[in-house]
Amino acid sequence: MFDILVYLYETYYRPESCPDSIVLAKKLSAIGFDDEEIVEALDWLHGLNNLHSGSSQAEIEEFAAGFRVYTEQEHSMLGASAIGFIEHLYFTKLINVQQREIVLERALAVGESPISIEKLKIIVLMLLWSQGREPDMLMFDELLLLEESQEPRLLH
Repeated sequence: MFDILVYLYETYYRPESCPDSIVLAKKLSAIGFDDEEIVEALDWLHGLNNLHSGSSQAEIEEFAAGFRVYTEQEHSMLGASAIGFIEHLYFTKLINVQQREIVLERALAVGESPISIEKLKIIVLMLLWSQGREPDMLMFDELLLLEESQEPRLLH
């Protein structure tokens, strides 16, 4: 699934330029992606698109004033490294509170426990892509240029 997401990010500059699901599925199949992976990726993207039509700006600002407590299920599904990375992006203002919640929901939808930082970075990139935003240079460094051997940041 993640190979397809990366392909979409690299191939379609804006989500609007991406064809509808049926045409996209045919293109992905012609390229050689597995049908099961295509269905999984398209379902994941559909879930991402459904999350955008959520809260008003006032609700987001009210929610942002609170403190985010992660549930036991979120800790076990995501792992400490992933939660630390998400919180790092949030506290450095690279993502806002609504984006953080979307990243969390989409990471949980993957169903991997714990989710790798590399896959989490792809989720953040796909969120930004779906919102028509390009990562600024600081975020680009965080998401793409961080060496795999480097220890992930943990939130204490």
